[in-house]
Formats: sequence, structure tokens, C-alpha cells
Amino acid sequence: VRVLEIPSGKMVASGCGMFGDGMLEKFDEWFSALPRPVFPRDFLGFDQARGGFVWYYMLPEGADPPPEFELVDFPGGLYAVATGVDGEDNGGVMQAIDDFLRDHPQFVRDAGRPELGNVITPPMPALLLGYSQMDHYIPIKKARA
Repeated sequence: VRVLEIPSGKMVASGCGMFGDGMLEKFDEWFSALPRPVFPRDFLGFDQARGGFVWYYMLPEGADPPPEFELVDFPGGLYAVATGVDGEDNGGVMQAIDDFLRDHPQFVRDAGRPELGNVITPPMPALLLGYSQMDHYIPIKKARA
């Protein structure tokens, strides 16, 4: 488990949807056509209130999002991050994060921000491995003293 800080700033958001309805696929098609950075700039989260996924993309400086997607203010913050296999049960990954938080009481989960994830495996290694790795981002914050 590692602790990362995602900076606050503008992100492009897909809108709320489910895989197969076309919205998320259109968003994937858009950002996948952009130059691939060393580290993924996309983050997928589930919006419990609206019952669907929202895909975010950290917009490069000076870039404009397509008009069909919303530009949103992303709050950023600290995340406990662990890697699992995309599409498989993530119970072991979540347990590792829970164990980390238990062993590091200076951090607690931050229920005010969504859990996120992103696939970190580039296409060629995914083809060779037969699967993709996924980072799971659990929002955390400093525990109250």
C-alpha cells in the first residue's frame, strides 16, 4: 500500500453511466486517443447516489475538453493505493488497505470523497500477461488528534 496525493484541479468527467450504455465507451475512446503518459490520468469511480460510474480524466494544462463532457473541479487529496487484477475480486486489495490503515492510525478513511480506480497496465504488457493490473484509490485523511 502506498499513499499518494492527487492534486486538486480541473478534470473532465464522463457523466454518470454504466458500461454498455455508450457514454463510458465514448469517454474511453476520447481519452485513449490522447498521447499516453507514463502514469494514467484517468480515474473511474462509482457514484452511489446516481447509481452509475463516473470516469474522470486529469486535463493537461491548456487543453480543452470535448463539448459532450463536463469540466469539473476535482477536490484532490490523499489516497491509500494498492494494486490488484482488473476484473477480479478486490477483497484482498481492500483488506491490505484496511490493514495499512489499522497499522497507521494517523490516517482514516475519508467518506466524503469517492473511491477511484485506474488500469495501469499498458496494452502490450496486458496482452502478454493476459490481464491488466488496476490501482484502487481509497480516499484517506489525517486522523483527528
